[in-house]
Amino acid sequence: MFTKTELAAVPPKETALAVFSAEKGLEPWLQKIRDEVRAFVPDTSTAKGRAAIASIAFKVAKSRTALDDAGKKLVAELKEAPKLIDAERKRMRESLEALQEEVRRPLNEWQAAEDARVAQHQAVIKHIENTDTAGMSAALIGAKIQDLDSCEINQELEEFEADAHRAKAASLVILRQAMQDQEKFEAEQAELIKLRAEKEAQEQKNRETRIAQEAADKARIETEQKAQRERDAEAKRVADEKVAADKRENDLRLAAAESERKAEQAKREKIESDQRAERERKEAAERQEKAVEEARIAEQKRADAAAAEIVRQQEARAADTAHKSKIMGEAKVAIMSMNVTEELAKALVMKIYRGEVPNITINF
Repeated sequence: MFTKTELAAVPPKETALAVFSAEKGLEPWLQKIRDEVRAFVPDTSTAKGRAAIASIAFKVAKSRTALDDAGKKLVAELKEAPKLIDAERKRMRESLEALQEEVRRPLNEWQAAEDARVAQHQAVIKHIENTDTAGMSAALIGAKIQDLDSCEINQELEEFEADAHRAKAASLVILRQAMQDQEKFEAEQAELIKLRAEKEAQEQKNRETRIAQEAADKARIETEQKAQRERDAEAKRVADEKVAADKRENDLRLAAAESERKAEQAKREKIESDQRAERERKEAAERQEKAVEEARIAEQKRADAAAAEIVRQQEARAADTAHKSKIMGEAKVAIMSMNVTEELAKALVMKIYRGEVPNITINF
């Protein structure tokens, strides 16, 4: 009696040892399996046909497993013939594995072709869905939109045609929005560049105006200082000349007074005894002369005081100028400590001194 499998009977236990021990002892069983497989006509054009191919291949596998299990049982029971049995098992496995591969080959080839077809269509859709515009200008995005818009979708995509149409429509929406955003961004960047250029031009114009104004202020200050020096020199010259003239006049008056006094002294000594009335007259004249002299001396003192006041005012102005120069110099040094050039620091101090900087003054 034979035990049935899907495609072939397994050798009964009574003859199993002889079958497995003989060279190609399983050949009749293998041939029966081959015959049944050969009689099967594979059809990959329908799902039923492809299922039938998988079924017959599965039956071959089951037959291989059943025969292999029978051999394994013999090996376990009969230790003396393991090599022959294992060799036959190996030959049987290889033969049926080759047969299984042969049976499945049409299905495998169809599946490979089907996978390649689907992958090709999916690659086309993936290309259509590529909306990456990172780092692209509006012009490049526009070119990408034009390329996608001109991409023809037809029946060559088979069942993926509808997906391709949807992907194309969605990608065009995304790309057109991206182009609008990029155009807006580029316009904003252009406006920023224009504003920066205008700002730099205005700053340059302001610098040139400030430099010209500072040069004009410097020239004006130098002119005023020169004029003041000339006025001071003229005032000193006039004062010196007045002092010299007053001294000459005083010397002449003193000499005249001394000469007159000596003449009067001689005259008085000669006629003093009998000319008391004349002496009284002369004393009156002297008192008058003394009053004139006192008036002259008072005038002289007033002139001297006026000259001294001019000198004092000049010294006060010089001291005030020195004091202000010291304070402004210290302010300039403080500003220069903030990495400001000496020329700019000096110009800032002068503007503050002239009251051209609101809410800032220098305390002298």
